[in-house]
Amino acid sequence: MKITAAMALAIASAAIFAIGAAAPVNTISVASAEGLGDYLVDQDGYTLYYFAEDVPGSGTSSCGETCIHYWPPFHTGQVVIPLNLSNFDFSTIYREDGLAQTTYKGWPLYYYINDYRSGDVKGHGMEGTWFVAGPDQMP
Repeated sequence: MKITAAMALAIASAAIFAIGAAAPVNTISVASAEGLGDYLVDQDGYTLYYFAEDVPGSGTSSCGETCIHYWPPFHTGQVVIPLNLSNFDFSTIYREDGLAQTTYKGWPLYYYINDYRSGDVKGHGMEGTWFVAGPDQMP
């Protein structure tokens, strides 16, 4: 089969689109704050949280339609982590709303909408059910 210039362009465009549509790669790091210890942050330094009403390892999230407006799910297709964390502690679940969400030690991870800057931990302790996620923080 002879490939024409138009076919080659179409194939190349599809390949570029597929690469661009791939799930994001995100580096997770460990930050530390006085009184909190070590906790997880994304590649931009934004704090990752867990919800105490979630059931770890259940493959579900208890943060529903209204909740995710304040606590957006964190998801990365491929996680890059520091040596002091284990790849085996990270996984992905698919929520009832169809969104993918990254988990740490079975706990779904979230952002807090009022953390405006990297390093903010304003969501920690909210409603007695939201806490920073991390090696020193998980129940």
